[in-house]
Order: sequence, then C-alpha cells, then structure tokens
Amino acid sequence: MAFRIGLRAGHILKNVAPFLQRQIINFHHPTRPGLTLRLPASASPFTEPTSPNPTASLYAETTESLHTYGSYLIQSLPKFIQQFSVVKDELTLYTAPSGVIPVLTFLRDHTQCQFKALMDISGVDFPEREKRFEVVYHLLSIKHQGRIRVKTYAGEADHVPSACEVFRGADWYIVTSGFEGHPLRKDFPLTGYTEVRYDEERKRVVYEPLQLTQAFRNFESLSPWEQVGDGTTPRRPDNLKPLPPPAPEQPKK
Repeated sequence: MAFRIGLRAGHILKNVAPFLQRQIINFHHPTRPGLTLRLPASASPFTEPTSPNPTASLYAETTESLHTYGSYLIQSLPKFIQQFSVVKDELTLYTAPSGVIPVLTFLRDHTQCQFKALMDISGVDFPEREKRFEVVYHLLSIKHQGRIRVKTYAGEADHVPSACEVFRGADWYIVTSGFEGHPLRKDFPLTGYTEVRYDEERKRVVYEPLQLTQAFRNFESLSPWEQVGDGTTPRRPDNLKPLPPPAPEQPKK
C-alpha cells in the first residue's frame, strides 16, 4: 500500500525537483511578459493540531515527497498559498478567500498539477473561532493519480468567491429542492426545520414545518453523579440535598 502511494506522489514530483533548486520564485505578469513581480506571502490564521502519528514510518516516503511538492506549490504562488500541511498521504493547502480562484485555477491548469476534477466542496463550523467557517475543496488529478485539498476561511459576514468559473460542478448542491438553511452549521438542528414526505392525496412530495418539543442539539441531561479522575471513583455532587432520614418503624401489632 505504501509503495503504491509513493509511486503516485513520485509521479507528480518527477519534474518538480529542478524548480525547487531556485532560491527565488518569480511571478510573471499575465499581460506584461517583461514584468516580474516579487509577491510577499500573506499571513494565515490556521493552526493545525499536532498529535502522535503511529503510522509515520509507513508513510515516511510519501510524506517527504508531499512536503517537497507542497514547498513547490507555495513557492509558485507565494501571494495566495499561506501554508500547507501533510498528514499521512494527504496534502492540504491554505489560502485566504481572495486566493481561492487563483489557487484553483493554478491547480487545474498547471502541467505539474492537472487537478481537473472537483470531487466535493465541504464546510466545517468552529463556533469558538473568529473565522468560524472553513470551506474545503477536494480535488483529484486523474493524470497524476493524486488528490489535494484547498482550505479557506470566512466569518459570519464574509463572502467566499464562487468556484463555478473554474469548476462547473461547484454549482451542484447535495440537498433536496426547496431546502432552506445551512445544514453544516453547528447551530442547525439535527432534524431540520421542515419535514419532507410523500402525500398520497396530493400525489407529490410536500414540505411541512417540523414541530418538536425541544431541539435535539440543545438537549442537556443533568446527572446526580459526576465522574472524576479516570472514572473509577465516582463522587456525589456537593450541591445535592441530603437524603431525608428514614421513617421510624411502626410497632407491630
């Protein structure tokens, strides 16, 4: 398995190494060939969590190749790609919303990329962050047999440019017609706001408001017992009322 993954990563990198020998990667102006721009990299708000990787030796060769490939991409687009990360055999690029279209276009058209298939666009909600939403683009290169992810971020009032001009498949939503709301938000109820069912009388699919006694996602269950330590020594909370004394025994007649 690791050998096959290494072959795919090596196939992408076969012509990348010579470019990495350059100390400075210049960005040539698209309409003025004689003009060369030195573009500074922008700051990234992303902080990827780190954890022990038990399969580090299995993906060592692939991880090294992807780090080389990620360095090549970030040097090719220093203005737009803020950073990259490699976990096992997965390479992820990070960009600001203004860099989504340039990065996706580069990954689609460049000879060392050829990521011409947009497999999915997903979202992740982190309510505790200032930029709480992550938009993730999953790309596939059939020519080089590789995958890559592009992540960007947005706040409540921010806008992310549409990728439809780069990938026509970005205009398709995996929800039923007439769906309202954003199901990937953490504050969206698990059951939704409407019920979709087939009406035998009307002979068609109908949407009806869903009425619940309480929202499932906001459900909280109070327990009289709290776990402490490693869970082997239960402790009774101090704020509970003491048990009433037992009733006196009635004398037997």
